[in-house]
Amino acid sequence: MNMHLSPHDPEIRAQLQREDDIADSSAAKKRRGWLIALVAALATAAFIWFLVQKANAPKPQAPPAGPPSVTVMVPGTSLVADRVAAVGTIHARRDMPVGVAGEGGMISAIRAEAGQYVGKGQVLAEIDSAVQRAQLQQLQASVTQAQADARLAQAELERAETLVSRGFISKADIDRRTATRDSARARVSVAQAQVREMQERLNRLAIRAPEAGLVLQRMVEPGQIVSPGGGALYRIAAGGQLELRAQVAEQDMPGLAPGQAATVTPVGSSNSYAGSVWLLEPVIDPESRQGVARIALPRAAELRSGGFANVVVEGARAQRPSLPQSAVLFDNEGSYVLTVGSDDVVKRVAVTTGAVTPAGVVILSGLTGQEKVVQSAGAFLHPGEKVTPKPAARPAAGAAAPAAASPSPSTSG
Repeated sequence: MNMHLSPHDPEIRAQLQREDDIADSSAAKKRRGWLIALVAALATAAFIWFLVQKANAPKPQAPPAGPPSVTVMVPGTSLVADRVAAVGTIHARRDMPVGVAGEGGMISAIRAEAGQYVGKGQVLAEIDSAVQRAQLQQLQASVTQAQADARLAQAELERAETLVSRGFISKADIDRRTATRDSARARVSVAQAQVREMQERLNRLAIRAPEAGLVLQRMVEPGQIVSPGGGALYRIAAGGQLELRAQVAEQDMPGLAPGQAATVTPVGSSNSYAGSVWLLEPVIDPESRQGVARIALPRAAELRSGGFANVVVEGARAQRPSLPQSAVLFDNEGSYVLTVGSDDVVKRVAVTTGAVTPAGVVILSGLTGQEKVVQSAGAFLHPGEKVTPKPAARPAAGAAAPAAASPSPSTSG
């Protein structure tokens, strides 16, 4: 039996309506997807166009750069004292080793200690002398015996002389008795010389100070066996005089001279002592490139042989320019500064530097003080470069540094 469905059937209409709704929803989704893709493509194209236009846009032209501006100063000159600072070791001005001058033996007594002042000839130590004293007594007895023989010979000669005129004794007997008397006297002289020799040997058994001075070191103990050539037993600073042997850089040696005042400060001490240069050694060490200046020192408990000390030597005063440390440059050719001439062109000038003072680095040679010197940033400039000089600001009144030199330590060349 055939059944015919009518479109007016409610169920059929509902089904058809659902199919139409599904078709409309799918078409709407496709339209929205194409619309989003189109908007994204347009936005991308617009961004690319913006970047292209920005890259092709003309760039603003920078104004032409002029010569660089640099700060310059005219240092002038001021009265400064040439000072040389150095370090060194304290020594005895004349270090005298004392050893055994005569026979050796065992030390029986110690009479002086390190740190004591002793007089010339004062006994420092004694060597046992029992054997030598016994020998001295024997020799003194020999002198007594020889003197007795000499007196007897003299008496016999005198008696013989009273008998020769009577003819009892011949002239030959007188001559023999005279010779006997002279021989006895000679034996007395020999015995006395032997006694003096032994006394000198006994004296040399006492270790004595050859000069008055300060005992720096004792290197012997009681009971020790000593002998000639066995080394020093004591060390004495003759006259108690000490000196500082300062190691001075080779370039600073020409500025020193005997008689210059010096200020010595022991390491670790706040006290300073006045000294003076008394000798400049003529040799420069070829390895350290340093010379030695000998500074005479006063007597003071803090100044001990072997200690280290700083020294500042006052030199002559002279009018010299001073520059800030930023203005002084260094390279393989030495120290130099950059100046600006009347044509505003940078020029290199070699200089010799001295001490560092509160006003700056003292210039010993190379500048007159009237040049325009580049105060800073000189490392970024080159000789021959044109610049725009700008005067440095003047220090406030009362702010100028004094010209008294503040020493810079000497270093090895």
